[in-house]
Amino acid sequence: TGNKTSAIVFVILGFSHRPDMKVVFFILFLCIYIVTVLGNLLILLVINMDPVLHTPMYFFLRNLSFLEICYTSVTLPRVLVNLLSGDTSISLAGCAAQMYFFLFFGATECCLLAAMAYDRYRAICNPLHYMDIMNKKVCMQLAASSWVCGNLVALGHTTFIFSLPFCGSNVINHFFCEIQPVLMLVCVDTYWNELQIILAAAFVILMPFLLILVSYGLIISSILKIRSLKGRYKAFSTCFSHLTVVTLFYGTAVFIYIRPKSSYSLDVDKVLSLFYSVVTPILNPVIYSLRNREVKGAL
Repeated sequence: TGNKTSAIVFVILGFSHRPDMKVVFFILFLCIYIVTVLGNLLILLVINMDPVLHTPMYFFLRNLSFLEICYTSVTLPRVLVNLLSGDTSISLAGCAAQMYFFLFFGATECCLLAAMAYDRYRAICNPLHYMDIMNKKVCMQLAASSWVCGNLVALGHTTFIFSLPFCGSNVINHFFCEIQPVLMLVCVDTYWNELQIILAAAFVILMPFLLILVSYGLIISSILKIRSLKGRYKAFSTCFSHLTVVTLFYGTAVFIYIRPKSSYSLDVDKVLSLFYSVVTPILNPVIYSLRNREVKGAL
């Protein structure tokens, strides 16, 4: 098989190009991980314990908090171990597993955020029929569809990529097994894989993002009808904070996934990946829950 034998072990470059910053990176990522997990666990605990919060909106927030804990746990613990031990090697199976779960939770979040925007649209634009429209069955179906969609996307990408032969360098220029840097190590033509990534990203990232924008557009038009200036300001403040997190998450994801391999810049991509894999999970508990009056009351 020559040089086209599948690589048994990959080396994740991570942040090893800055050994002088190793301690700083470790402390920073450890703090981010602890705050993310504790913040989302707190939200889960509060929602589960307070019957007042057993509504469609908090059902989706509970899903999101659980999802964020899983999402950050795919990458950050491994990054911390690599920084602490200096051993950045990962097996082929380990890399495939990390890629699968990262894509699974990431794609699920894309769909779930769209479901949450739809829920807010119904609550604000159809308040009298809200509980009838967003009944328990509908909420369960929307959440389940998000998880199923995420699983299918992750399974498809991971299977396609790890069925290809790897040769030459085994160094992954990233801090986890992300699609693009792994694809750079494949020694056959990856045109169809690149096309599949772009099409899947358009479906899983762009479509939910457009649905969110439409939902919030309709929400804002309803807010403009509010006569109270204070009520209008409060509603706009909430919408703006939600859209800021959503734009940060989807914007960086769109830039990373919807482009050909020839335009990859792995050092830039590594920094951008931090936004949707590390920054948004720590912001979500604050934006969606801890700024919420009912959650603060329950706390």
